[in-house]
Amino acid sequence: MKILMVCLGNICRSPLADGILRRKVRENALDVVVDSAGTSDFHAGEAPDHRMQETAVKRGTPIDFLSARQFTAADFEQFDLIYVMDKSNRENVLKLARHEADAAKVRLILNEIQPATDQEVPDPYFGGWEGFEQVYDLLDHATDIIIEKIKNKDI
Repeated sequence: MKILMVCLGNICRSPLADGILRRKVRENALDVVVDSAGTSDFHAGEAPDHRMQETAVKRGTPIDFLSARQFTAADFEQFDLIYVMDKSNRENVLKLARHEADAAKVRLILNEIQPATDQEVPDPYFGGWEGFEQVYDLLDHATDIIIEKIKNKDI
């Protein structure tokens, strides 16, 4: 299985979701590839935001090795599931879908916690440290559910 995490710039939410899920995949010895991308190319080639890196490492999830890249239509061929952080990300990803099978791969990540509510992971970029902590908590919870679904072959 291959899972892609997507946000706007690929420097805050999606690299964190990527890092948390990678760690849990490794801890559970699962055969899953995880990556992340952004719907824009604003930060292509950059490391994750330093505040997100600090928040992540504090919780045992280093993400400093990740590098931002832009989502492309080719990602539909490479990944089985594409988790987006908010409705705008979903809209931008779906614009590149070539057919219904592509679109069916796209999911809002917080729907794993509360199905069909379409809640969004807030973008902490312009806020304070508490926003980064909140995002970590949300993504940690969502990825716990994703891991359980993978283990139960329910995804």
